[in-house]
Amino acid sequence: MSEYSLEFWTRRASEAKPEGKAFINGKFVPATSGKTFKNNNPATNGLINMVAECDQADVDLAVAAARRSFESGVWSHRSPTERKRLLLRLADLIDRDREILALLESLDMGKPVQLSFSSEIPGVANYVRWMAEAIDKLYDEIAPAGPGNLAMIRREAIGVVAAVVPWNFPIDMAIWKCIPALAAGNSVILKPAEQSPLTAIHLARLLAEAGLPAGVFNVLPGFGAAVGQPLGLHMDVDCVAFTGSTDIGKRFLSYSAQSNMKVVWLECGGKSPNIVFEDTDDLDAAAELAASVHYNQGEICSAPTRLIVQKSIKDAFLERVIAHSKPYAPGNPLDPKSRMGAMVDAEHCGRVMSYIDRGREEANLVLGGNRVTIGSSSNFVEPTIFDGVDQNHVIAREEIFGPVLSVLPFDTEDQAVRMANDSIYGLMASVFTSNLSRAHRMSGALRAGTVAVNAVDLTSPLVPFGGMRQSGIGRDNSLHAFEKYTQLKTTWIKF
Repeated sequence: MSEYSLEFWTRRASEAKPEGKAFINGKFVPATSGKTFKNNNPATNGLINMVAECDQADVDLAVAAARRSFESGVWSHRSPTERKRLLLRLADLIDRDREILALLESLDMGKPVQLSFSSEIPGVANYVRWMAEAIDKLYDEIAPAGPGNLAMIRREAIGVVAAVVPWNFPIDMAIWKCIPALAAGNSVILKPAEQSPLTAIHLARLLAEAGLPAGVFNVLPGFGAAVGQPLGLHMDVDCVAFTGSTDIGKRFLSYSAQSNMKVVWLECGGKSPNIVFEDTDDLDAAAELAASVHYNQGEICSAPTRLIVQKSIKDAFLERVIAHSKPYAPGNPLDPKSRMGAMVDAEHCGRVMSYIDRGREEANLVLGGNRVTIGSSSNFVEPTIFDGVDQNHVIAREEIFGPVLSVLPFDTEDQAVRMANDSIYGLMASVFTSNLSRAHRMSGALRAGTVAVNAVDLTSPLVPFGGMRQSGIGRDNSLHAFEKYTQLKTTWIKF
């Protein structure tokens, strides 16, 4: 839309006064300690606002409020139809606040505001509607137990759910975790990443406006050791749903073992292979999709970061990928023309640059590789591509979480499969081919939660999303998401 110009977003940013308090038991409150931390805009290094720095005391208050609301039945005992109506109201409110939500995402973590406004926030609203509409269409089971027996199998809400989400897609990840949990009748405590708390806090406002009872949804901004770990160790939290790094995911598994054996669901790292065969029909379209590794500054766990391309077309195909990567040049996130914004903070930017420096030692840099200063911030990185990468190189094995693509050649189909599966991760994989038999063979052979054929990084509320191996446990999205936040109960009646 023409009215959404750089001037428009700059004005909206100057007018924004985002909430920074925690949300506990239906109220915005400061941290019990009174502590706050600075929430800075990575694209300018300027202060956005001060945010409540929660800790164990706030965790205890939120868990107690969530437990009371769950046990009271004020939400958990509402009919599926009633829960659906409230969540549909929430979706309408997200649509209403589309501008401010997109702006908060951009200010918090540096992503281009136009991308968030045009696709991510509408996608969030549609996700809420899909989950809401599913609630009253989930049926229980009757087992064939024989004459004189009625064996009923029902799904019940698990109780108090702690959702710990990352900074790369703050509102998306919060919605992916919290909406199915709420839809199933649970009470929820959301711990947003300290780098991007603003849309999570705004989500609390919208849920309250939609009519969600006090205590059913709580938001605790703060740091991992002070909020995430206490939630993981809390004896009255029944389930933790986490998206983030594999190392932190493993910690949550240990917290469960140290406490009450709470259920832990993990969506962790990735190093997704993108395999391109010489028989691909449209190589230019495939190259354009390969260049999407730079979308969201490359800060995507499922990004196609390993381009495994058949040797016979490698050089020509790489030229196309480079051409499609150049428009991702970093720019002001508030400029609608910018396709890539700032890295989330200086620390992460430095980490990405350390991988790029390692890549310079290991392989051939063919595009980018530089840190860029725009205005008062140096938290920008050029789209970067390395050719001549070996399977054992660090940049081919470790998750960089930045706009960095590694190009690896292969000869045969079997070799491509071995290279793709030679990873601790298994989140997503892509295959480009015009051969239908090969597409089926490859999708069966690749060890990944999702295999996209002639596409990359596909997600939808219709289908499950999650990984194999050290990419995680369990699935977000689709009806299978409800499996994470419910437990089976059998009622067996003899008559």
